[in-house]
Amino acid sequence: MSKQPTSRPDDGERVITGTLHRVSRSHEKTFVEEPPAPRVPVRRPARVAIALALAHKIEEAIQRGVARDRADVARRMGLTRARITQLLDLALLAPDLQDQVLALESVDGIEPKSERTLRSVAYAGPWAQQRVQWASAVNGA
Repeated sequence: MSKQPTSRPDDGERVITGTLHRVSRSHEKTFVEEPPAPRVPVRRPARVAIALALAHKIEEAIQRGVARDRADVARRMGLTRARITQLLDLALLAPDLQDQVLALESVDGIEPKSERTLRSVAYAGPWAQQRVQWASAVNGA
C-alpha cells in the first residue's frame, strides 16, 4: 500500500493512493486505514414473544386470584380492557405455535412478526387452521 503523495506542479492538487475505509460515527463520516471490526448484531426477544409471555402472566394472575378479571388487570396496568383482550387472545394460539413465537428474536431492531399477524393466526379457528395460517404467514413474510 503506497501512500506517497504526488504533486502536480501545474494545478496544486495532490493524489494519495492506498486503501481507506469509510466509518460512520453518529452523524460523522471519517476514513481510516484499517477496516473496522465486524459489528455484532444486537439480538433480543421479539415484541410478540414478550407480549405472549405477558398474556400468560395475566392469565396466571387472574386464575390465582391476584386480579379479579380483565378489567381489574387493565386498571392496574393502565391499559384498556380491549388491549388486555388483544394480549390474552395470543394465548389462543396452538401450543406448538406458541413455542415458536416465544423463540422469535428481534435482530438489530427488526421484528420478525407483527402482533397483528399473530392475532390473525389466533383468530383463524381450530389449531389445525391456525397452523395453516401460520405456515402462510411464515412463508409470505
